[in-house]
Amino acid sequence: MAAVSFVDATRVYPGADHPSVDKLSLEIGDGEFMVLVGPSGCGKSTSLRMLAGLEEVNSGAIHIGDRDVTDLPPKDRDIAMVFQNYALYPHMTVGDNMGFALKMANVPKAERQQRVMEAAKLLGLEDFLNRKPKALSGGQRQRVAMGRAIVRQPQVFLMDEPLSNLDAKLRVSTRTQIGALQARLGVTTVYVTHDQVEAMTMGDRVAVMRDGLLQQVDTPLALYDHPENLFVAGFIGSPAMNLIPGEAAEGGIKVGDYVVPVERERLARAGDKELTLGVRPENLDVTDGEGIGIDVAVVEELGADAYLYGTLAGLSEDERITAAQYVARISSRRPPSRGERVRLTADPEHLHIFNTKTGARID
Repeated sequence: MAAVSFVDATRVYPGADHPSVDKLSLEIGDGEFMVLVGPSGCGKSTSLRMLAGLEEVNSGAIHIGDRDVTDLPPKDRDIAMVFQNYALYPHMTVGDNMGFALKMANVPKAERQQRVMEAAKLLGLEDFLNRKPKALSGGQRQRVAMGRAIVRQPQVFLMDEPLSNLDAKLRVSTRTQIGALQARLGVTTVYVTHDQVEAMTMGDRVAVMRDGLLQQVDTPLALYDHPENLFVAGFIGSPAMNLIPGEAAEGGIKVGDYVVPVERERLARAGDKELTLGVRPENLDVTDGEGIGIDVAVVEELGADAYLYGTLAGLSEDERITAAQYVARISSRRPPSRGERVRLTADPEHLHIFNTKTGARID
């Protein structure tokens, strides 16, 4: 096994006016499961391909263990990659697909069969070794692709959105299998996804990227509880954090006709009048007294819980169409009706405040 480190690694595609990955510095521990997450075009897959040797590193360096692999070809990096589209040979059996890389490396047949069988047992594929890929389901094909990586016994696993071709239910079960398998094998793993729920449930740590820049890297819970900027706050969490624009006022932040109480010292550190209040849906409560006025647009009743969606009170019909919608998790037993006006209060222990102009968190 081995640690991985990016040192100011940069990739600029020919003809591009800005880097796809800009001075990425990231340390990944030996045996760690690191998830790179972000929207399309943020540079996460490019970062993975740079580590794999499939993309040139224009400046900076990449290390695997104590080796500088920046200029090494992929075959010399001791990595195994699992792709989004499985990339299985259709004319080969499952067993032959899993053992093909070992055959190319001239591994003796007996050892090859032993390693394939061990991987097949890990993945529950013993009964499918003589089948062709076309006779398998999507989830089974993905397990074959995983098995092909496992038999090589690499220093690092690289996974590029391996679950995106699976249906929702299968994606949930397969991600738990991958997480359990990685923990069992203890192989350093770098996993790319655009799905923040996947990132939160699978990674030991998560690196959030945007426009080629690393925004924040931390444990899933730390990202959820202490996002460093507006982008991370809005990206991590489902439903997303409410990001409500307001103005610094005496005693707090004014939103509509209500001032959300905030400590004076925290407001003083803001250094700006334009602020954004961040509140998770579970930290908002419907109140009979004062609070942020919300005109209810939709209530989703989910059994134990309900989600209330609405816009700030007092907007015209035309303004509501383009206005930001906010969401609160409430009791499903007595939900308000559509069109009703309610007041919401925020848990003062879980308020996030950001500078609207810079996006930076104010602690």
